[in-house]
Order: sequence, then structure tokens, then C-alpha cells
Amino acid sequence: MGRLTVHALRAVLVVLLAGSVFVQAVMVPLLASDMEGLDEDVAHLRTPVLLLIVLGVVTAQVVLVCVWRLLTMVRRGTVFSPAAFRYVDAVTGAFVAAALLVFTFAVVLAPGEAVAPGVVGLVCGVSLAVLGVALIVLVLRALLAQAVAREAEANRMRAELEGVI
Repeated sequence: MGRLTVHALRAVLVVLLAGSVFVQAVMVPLLASDMEGLDEDVAHLRTPVLLLIVLGVVTAQVVLVCVWRLLTMVRRGTVFSPAAFRYVDAVTGAFVAAALLVFTFAVVLAPGEAVAPGVVGLVCGVSLAVLGVALIVLVLRALLAQAVAREAEANRMRAELEGVI
């Protein structure tokens, strides 16, 4: 991976991480104050919705930090090592957690008539899509495992070849 690509991706990660901190520090409190004047029909949604937003942002931050660490490993040429698995596993876990949070959001919205059933169905569809991303990351983890095994085999063969020479 080229230096320009690494720097560009790091810039994107920094902007996204800063944006997520802004959402947690500024936007969530503003949303909380805006939600104080809700009708009684939907007032019970205030706390769960705010909690789900904060937890959702945390899952995104976990993904961003893990991608940063994996990018560092790519730059150093150590990504094909067992150490990379912990970051890939954390990304997978964060996506599964995000899918559960989105589904929980749908469950919170479902009772009553405050939200149309179609919207709840769409939110469930988003939850399924996020779970699909977790499964894609799981497949990529399997590919990484194969690459790590091949790297180890190549190193073993190099050592044998050096011993012969």
C-alpha cells in the first residue's frame, strides 16, 4: 500500500473519529435537550434512544481505532501475523454489536403508534445489513488466516533454503 493511500486513509479516520467525538460531546446533549419536550406518547423513548445512539457511536469508534491499528500493521509489513486477528475480531464484534443495537432500536420503536410499522421494518433491514457486514469481515478474517499460514510456510521454506545454501 502506498504512502499516499495510507496518509489519505489516516486523514479520513481522523475526521471520522473527530466527528464521532463531536456527536457524543455536542450533538447527543443537544438531542437530549430537544427531546425533553416530547409528547407523552413518545417520551418513554428518550432514554433508550439516546443510549442506543451513544453506544452506536462507540461501536463506530472501535472500528475506526482497529482499522487505524491494522493500517499501521500494513505500513510496517506485519499485517500477516497473528497479532492482526485481535483487531479483525474486534471489528467483527463491533459490527455484531452495532447490528444488535440497530435491532434494539427497532424493538424500542415498535410498540404503540408513534412510529409506522414500515419504518420499524426498515430499521430491522438496516440491522440485517450491518450483520451482513460483520459476516463479510468474518470471511475476510478467514482470508487473513490463510495469508498468515502461507506467510509462515514461506518463512519456513526460506529458512530451509538458506540452510541448504
